[in-house]
Amino acid sequence: MRKKGRIRSGKRVRRNRKLVILSSIVAASAFIFVVAMTLYVIFGMNTESNAPEGELADEAIFETSFEEPEPVSEYLNESIVSSITDAGYSVTEALQGRPETVEMTDENRSSFVNIDNCLIVDTKKVQIDCSSEGIPSSDDKYYYLFEEATFEDSIPEDAEPLDKIYKNESASFTVNLNKGEADSRLFSKFIVAVKLDGEYVSISKPKYITNPGACAGYSYGGMKHHSIKGLLPDPLRIGELADLNLSYCAYNIPLSHILVPSGGIAYTYNGVTYHFNTGVMENYDDLFKKLNNMGIDVAAIVLNNASPSTYPDLTHPDARRGSTAPYYMFNGVTDDGVNACAAVGSFLAGRYSGSGHGNVSMWIIANEVNARKEYNYMPFVDVDTYTQAFTKAFRVFYNAIVSQNSAAKVYFSLDQRWTMNSQKTGDYDAKDVLDILSSTIKEEGDIDWGLAAHPYSYPNGNTAFWKSSKYTTHSVDTPCISMDNLEVLTDYMQRQEMLDTEGNVRSIILSEMGYSSTSGETLQAAAFAYAYSIMEKNGHIDALMFSRQTDAADEIAALKLALGLQTTGGRHKYIYNVFKYIDTDKRKDVISFAYDIVGKTF
Repeated sequence: MRKKGRIRSGKRVRRNRKLVILSSIVAASAFIFVVAMTLYVIFGMNTESNAPEGELADEAIFETSFEEPEPVSEYLNESIVSSITDAGYSVTEALQGRPETVEMTDENRSSFVNIDNCLIVDTKKVQIDCSSEGIPSSDDKYYYLFEEATFEDSIPEDAEPLDKIYKNESASFTVNLNKGEADSRLFSKFIVAVKLDGEYVSISKPKYITNPGACAGYSYGGMKHHSIKGLLPDPLRIGELADLNLSYCAYNIPLSHILVPSGGIAYTYNGVTYHFNTGVMENYDDLFKKLNNMGIDVAAIVLNNASPSTYPDLTHPDARRGSTAPYYMFNGVTDDGVNACAAVGSFLAGRYSGSGHGNVSMWIIANEVNARKEYNYMPFVDVDTYTQAFTKAFRVFYNAIVSQNSAAKVYFSLDQRWTMNSQKTGDYDAKDVLDILSSTIKEEGDIDWGLAAHPYSYPNGNTAFWKSSKYTTHSVDTPCISMDNLEVLTDYMQRQEMLDTEGNVRSIILSEMGYSSTSGETLQAAAFAYAYSIMEKNGHIDALMFSRQTDAADEIAALKLALGLQTTGGRHKYIYNVFKYIDTDKRKDVISFAYDIVGKTF
């Protein structure tokens, strides 16, 4: 474990600018004089003489001094002397134009230098470009580059710099990436420091690599589709999906299913070997290939239900006991945790991005992150501490996945509780989590994350979502976001601070959205028809995963929710044909029944 270092403050006396300029002029003049005299000696004195060897030809010198001067050499003429003089003036002017040395203060020291870019170049190097206004005072003339682990917030004690360069208002470091090695820097933060009183002091905010796809071996971004229609499939009825003309499917990958303590598929990552269940992975291979062959792109949901006693590294240290939740917070706060999460992300993305095992174009990390108690367990803390913990692990997964498949999209999911003050019940508002994650990632090095929203009605059994409700308003402080006020979410994602690295609206998918038939099958079908129309008109939804193909018996028993297109026995409900034909030329025929139910034409 690397130890954290100390950051000290201290003022430095500003150097006298006039003295610097005067010294520069003197130095430049001396330089010109030395060059001229050297050339004179080389070309003027190196001539034949009759004086005995080892003796000074005094007479020759005496005579020359009174004769008409001749060119010292054909190589040293007025043009050359002029060039030397001009060069001297240029040196002087450059020194005079050198940025002012600036005294750092306690207030500006931590961000005196800005890291403008932190990019993989030539697939195997990392280039860190930085800039500042003026040159900071310090013990010497160098900037020093350090790396910090994902979970570190200061320069580790006794750490050695990766590189050093002369201080200037713009500077650039280059270091090895070491992808796949024990000292890989794919998940490191980089920071610039100077020496003050013999100690390294950070003078920049840390930045991560922002283009992990530059070292990827695959670039699979999915197929082209005619609609956004997707579904949570029934693994026992995969063959029936061809009838529904789908574009997308979402499928869970719980880590307890795919990891084994030994044997299986051995995968060594950054010097550590992990083991994946051969039979289970082959089942996923078969499933994903079948879906791809039907023209369906896959969104895989990575869920941490790995036993903390068997696979402790994957789970946040604080979340390894005291929970009844099915899933745990991923671990981005220890070296072993970062490596384990990275290994899982790298293995899965490498297997399902063009290696012949089927393809996954979208990856969703965890489920409904703001639902701490239910789906992403960690002991209750303030929302900032909680979200920072998730953000660290999310970036690890992002870099691991995109470093394998440069075109992969990586999402995190939120439920419909937008501003419900749900901390009172032990969960967090979706908006708070979104704001903190977005601002943290942007400050530490922006990447193109996506949002997987779950705009269920609130409560979930409120199938007629269009009816007035205190839970859904059309203002930004609405308690919940359902399909009735979906524009609140997409308008919010169009704010400047939420845009992606190219200034575009980030990818938004609805990875879960559905309606129960408990209050009637025609009402369920009408709700879906109206919701689909809202999504199409909205224009910012990239994919919809309707929940689900087949009713889940446990949901019916516990929550009285029958969300499927068909019953547990396989009987097609009224919604089945509406879903099947809503993106075809039969659309009007299958949705017209809903106009009277909803009370409007859409």
